[in-house]
Amino acid sequence: MSMQLTAKLVQVLPLQKGQGKNGEWKKQDIIVETDGQYPKKVCVSIWGDKINDNQLKPGNSLTISFDVESREYNGRWYTDVKAWKVELAGGAGPVDASPSDDYHDTPLTSDHEDDLPF
Repeated sequence: MSMQLTAKLVQVLPLQKGQGKNGEWKKQDIIVETDGQYPKKVCVSIWGDKINDNQLKPGNSLTISFDVESREYNGRWYTDVKAWKVELAGGAGPVDASPSDDYHDTPLTSDHEDDLPF
């Protein structure tokens, strides 16, 4: 079952890392809050390369595509909300704020009028 939700990020929980049989893993849990007359808070888990720190700023509105899965452990049931796609709401898409390889920190003003940065 795959679903989608748009909500405001209210908290980023500590990053979890570990070593498994398939190598290193990392998981980021976030708390988002829905809009509406009766707002709901939801804990969403983001795994591995889906974690984008540039998007995960409290106050950001996110569109999250996710799956819901339950599993039993020692007679108790646990439900996970696992994100498989996270985007800034409004169609902005995934954000990559890292500078490109050809980025240069050139001042906007110069002592020489003919020293253009391009």
